Amino acid sequence: MPQFSSNSVHSEPANPAPQPRPFQTDAEFDLLLPKPFQDLSQRHWTPVAVAHEAARFLADRPGDRVLDVGCGPGKFCAVGASATQGHFIGVEQRGNLVRIAQSLLQHFQIPRATIVQGNIVDFDFGQFDAFYLFNPFQENSLPSYGIDSSVTLDPRLYDLYTAHVYRQLSAVPLGTRVATYWGDQEEIPDSYDCVGSQFDDRLRFWIKRRHHSLMAPCGAAALSNADDLRPASSRSGIYRQGAMAHALLSSGILS
Repeated sequence: MPQFSSNSVHSEPANPAPQPRPFQTDAEFDLLLPKPFQDLSQRHWTPVAVAHEAARFLADRPGDRVLDVGCGPGKFCAVGASATQGHFIGVEQRGNLVRIAQSLLQHFQIPRATIVQGNIVDFDFGQFDAFYLFNPFQENSLPSYGIDSSVTLDPRLYDLYTAHVYRQLSAVPLGTRVATYWGDQEEIPDSYDCVGSQFDDRLRFWIKRRHHSLMAPCGAAALSNADDLRPASSRSGIYRQGAMAHALLSSGILS
């Protein structure tokens, strides 16, 4: 995993000028997308109001590095970087969504937001300060929730990805913040306390309060049995060290 430079993402001025929000409503955002992805909006893309509240909780200090797991077309990252002084990094497997997200960020000249194409199992969570999860793996267990057929979907991948996030969140420092929207929160270890919720309890706020060393129940088996389902580039690390590193270097947040 490429190393993030704390100097490059914690260098914002103490009282920076507010950034204009690129879109005010979900309907405005949907019009920026190709029609097939507009139709997926209600189920898959974070509502603007939810993104705003989640981002404020996660990026409570200027320069905080927030990882959006399964960022889709970059909506949460765009809102978060506009509403706070955090740096939002979105990881997404689908190249078409990555290109849409990168184009939107460039068009609106949104600072402190980076979208990379990759697999979450290649990410070391120790490089980040906070995390956003909008039920990112459910399409593997519920095919009817799938975005498209451009990536492998398999119930074993739900276990693989959930176990990886669980283990990574278990290893990060005390005080780490997580926001979850919808889902069963199976990725959240019991070392985290839910410290609040909004939007009829669908958006939940978590802070790591205790040390934790247990694996998720599905962890060991999932990590071994589903390895053959991971993209070859993910297993080899070639993609991670190539195109992903280039994207992060060009964003100015890598040392």
